[in-house]
Amino acid sequence: MNFTTTIISKAVQGEVLTENEVTVTGVEFDSRKIEAGDLFIPLQGTNDGHEFVAKAIENGATATLWSQDPATAPEEIAVILVKDTLLAFQALASYYLLEENPDVIAITGSNGKTTTKDMTEAVLNQKFRTYKTQGNYNNDIGLPYTILHMPEGTEKLILEMGMDHAGEISVLSELAEPDVAAITIIGEAHIENLGSREKIADAKMEITTGLAADGLLVIPADEPLLTERTRSLSQTIETVGIQAGDLSATILNENKGATVFSVEDNGYQIPLPGSYNVQNALIAIAIGRWFGLNNDEIFQGLAYVQVTQNRTQWLKAANGADILSDVYNANPTAMGLVLDTFAKLPTEGRRLAVLADMLELGDKSFSLHTSMVKHINDQDFQEIFLYGEDMKGLKVALADRYPTLAVHYFNREEKQQMMETVKNNLQANDNIVLKGSNGMGLLEVVEFLQA
Repeated sequence: MNFTTTIISKAVQGEVLTENEVTVTGVEFDSRKIEAGDLFIPLQGTNDGHEFVAKAIENGATATLWSQDPATAPEEIAVILVKDTLLAFQALASYYLLEENPDVIAITGSNGKTTTKDMTEAVLNQKFRTYKTQGNYNNDIGLPYTILHMPEGTEKLILEMGMDHAGEISVLSELAEPDVAAITIIGEAHIENLGSREKIADAKMEITTGLAADGLLVIPADEPLLTERTRSLSQTIETVGIQAGDLSATILNENKGATVFSVEDNGYQIPLPGSYNVQNALIAIAIGRWFGLNNDEIFQGLAYVQVTQNRTQWLKAANGADILSDVYNANPTAMGLVLDTFAKLPTEGRRLAVLADMLELGDKSFSLHTSMVKHINDQDFQEIFLYGEDMKGLKVALADRYPTLAVHYFNREEKQQMMETVKNNLQANDNIVLKGSNGMGLLEVVEFLQA
């Protein structure tokens, strides 16, 4: 980006307090990341961002937004007075998006949205200049940040949209005005805040708020909560699924490092295990076809996609055991899918699982954790490690159903003991899967096993 303070003030409906016009070449809301020429965005969080303007100036900021008393504004750099720095940040992102005018692809879902974003970007990158959400910058701060860091000349912008409460995705969709949108899955994530899967489906459908009237919406074929909510939409609706939907896949082969599948007599492969990842790939295929890519281009994109870390990632333990790390987040639907996939994968040794609490499930949490017993048996798994208060239910259920299965339980205060027990029991030719909510810190366990 390359904006003068005059242009920025008009875009955000602000007022330039300084006489000298300057040019801004980037934006940051973290003063530690400021580089020469940047506009500093002082946001209100745990701390007030205005307190860090001096640090931003020290690091080379050219200008800053300001929503406090103009008399207290810094004199060393250009200052743009606004009513609300977050709303101004979002308004500037909208302006830049309009200036660059890429096709916008918006992706949400209870699980799989980051992997789907990665796959979609890898496919579209075969033909177009693309940019995607970096990391998990997918909320009301992260999304405008992503837009404003989009390189000039971007043709396809892939935006991940996350939420905790109703109404949040509407804001993001209205800001981004996507041409294409996709919903990966309706799970139980955030059911504590929303109350039911029906309410979660309503919240995910907010992605259509800003969707172009002639745009595309891709949804899973096996989710009636979404099917019934799309009947009145004017946009093109495409359903995807395993042997079901407008675009369906047949899985031909699956191992630790890859899954091979066919779609309408065309073969594809992804460097990931699991039917749920094939479902994500189908979304990328549908979007690729919408923008005119041929099968060879789509194949290349999917075959060599690099997914964000800790989403279905194979790693090596220090003793040589294979680790399937899926520890970024979890909900019951996602955990069940990972366990089902892991149970099918060939192994020379044993299969072990470390399962931690899934957070934000509200008063249904205990029963939803207990329901994971449906995805575990004593033929496919030889040892289970459970971590967290709500995993107590699964411990009891497993003991009742599989009394000979080795099940270890640890509360949150016993994390170090749990890690040492897992490491001591893990053998060189074993496969081990780790799954739990990010707040449970299973990444620390993965790193401990690798150390």
